[in-house]
Amino acid sequence: MTNIAIVIGATGATGKQLVKQLLDDNNVTRVKTFVRKSTQLVHPKLETYVVDFNTIEAWRHLIIGDVIFSVMGTTLKQAGSKAEQYKVDVTYQYQVAKAAAANGVATAVLLSAYSANAKSFFFYPQIKGELEAMFSNLTFTSLHIFQPGILERFSNDERVLERLSVKLIKAFNAIGLFRSQTPMPVAVLAAKMIKVALNKPLEKLCYYRLNDIFKF
Repeated sequence: MTNIAIVIGATGATGKQLVKQLLDDNNVTRVKTFVRKSTQLVHPKLETYVVDFNTIEAWRHLIIGDVIFSVMGTTLKQAGSKAEQYKVDVTYQYQVAKAAAANGVATAVLLSAYSANAKSFFFYPQIKGELEAMFSNLTFTSLHIFQPGILERFSNDERVLERLSVKLIKAFNAIGLFRSQTPMPVAVLAAKMIKVALNKPLEKLCYYRLNDIFKF
């Protein structure tokens, strides 16, 4: 069975792990990444396309494969405004996913957030919930939505509060508190995403939340 994987958000912490593990997976024959800047990564199975996400129509014909992993995201600080964050977290991902579905990509895996809620008063969970709804309306044969809690990245100086939160929650975990909020290493998250993507799902739409992700 041919498995051509597409990764959007390949330069982020989760995206890097996805690409690494996909390249090491014998069930995957090709990995296609669409990025804004070259990653300099070279591998026989890897195809890297440096693109402008504002002009997706110009390269939508290249979004062809068996599964798309959509793990693109930014912070309000990095983006500079809510409008710019929305563009990265919602508009770009949805437009690429829409093109993928139209091109016959059967499976999609979306990285969302535990707090995702389109009706939330807060901006971040609101846009994550909105994106989930937008993806669910596309014509994928199967859609896997991951809603982890705090992610444990290898290092990311841009996300100081996130790193502090990981340390604090781990301290509580050590004394038996907040077990349901255990930080998730991005390597574990990537492995679970690949596992569900390469196996036939029981349902068309599947959600994976917090510690449930650790269990399968």
